[in-house]
Amino acid sequence: MEGLVDLVARHGVAIVFFNVLVEQVGLPVPAVPTLIVAGALAANGQLSTPAIFVASVIACYIGDGLWFAGGRIYGHRVMKLLCRISLSPDSCVRQSEYHFGRWGKAALVVSKFVPGLSAVTPPLAGAMRMSWPSFIVLNGAGILLWSAIPIGAGMLFNDQIGEIIALLERYGAMAGSLLVAALAAYIAFKWWERRRFYRALRLARITVEELRGLHERGKRPVVVDVRSAVARKADARSIPGALTIDPGEIEARLGELPRDREIVFYCSCPNEASAAQVAKQIVQLGYTRVRPLAGGLDAWFHSGVT
Repeated sequence: MEGLVDLVARHGVAIVFFNVLVEQVGLPVPAVPTLIVAGALAANGQLSTPAIFVASVIACYIGDGLWFAGGRIYGHRVMKLLCRISLSPDSCVRQSEYHFGRWGKAALVVSKFVPGLSAVTPPLAGAMRMSWPSFIVLNGAGILLWSAIPIGAGMLFNDQIGEIIALLERYGAMAGSLLVAALAAYIAFKWWERRRFYRALRLARITVEELRGLHERGKRPVVVDVRSAVARKADARSIPGALTIDPGEIEARLGELPRDREIVFYCSCPNEASAAQVAKQIVQLGYTRVRPLAGGLDAWFHSGVT
């Protein structure tokens, strides 16, 4: 079979390096299977264990370092970019913010073992102005573990992996086609989930101009910032006079949201995802005068409103 196994056996270190790098920059090409196969081949003497381990570590450092630098330079704009291109919009960044809020810098160590967070955590750390030395040490600990575990598993179970390899080779091109089809099906499923996610957020928005009009007519709308504490730290901008309520606290703080006034939620994510989710949540609780702010925090500041 001309596929992953043959490529790793023939080109070894280069394939490991490239596969790990493209995964770390955000492409949906999992590297763990490659590392497991490489570990099995290393156990059989076909590859050098130190070479594939070092190649994996260096590739991780390059990919993560680029994202971290982007976060430090461009801040929240990098996070918005990630949320736009992610197959799991908004939730990817939300989970990273949650783990940062709960575990602090140590989240870098475990992020590679949590699906969807590997490409998000480094730029978030950069946006939060983590120092380079801290990032190198903590992220490096996660990289070492993430690289060592699948390689070690491949070496430990090399006999069983060899049987799988033999089975794949027996079915040749058919097995390769099935693997490609499985990857394509996964990407298609995540794309469908993305479309369904945004369809679920269909809700009338309020523009910055309309919000300003409410203020000018003395309607006293209640403006609510629903970004997480981590997101607010990464981007210190805010709309003057806005309440800050984490989405998880909404029901506990309903007393601060009067039913007889307009309530406007805003966030800094694409398509106002978090704001729309919270707005739909309290509509289900009986509120009627609720809308997310179209364009979110960026729209407010781009309009020149003070």
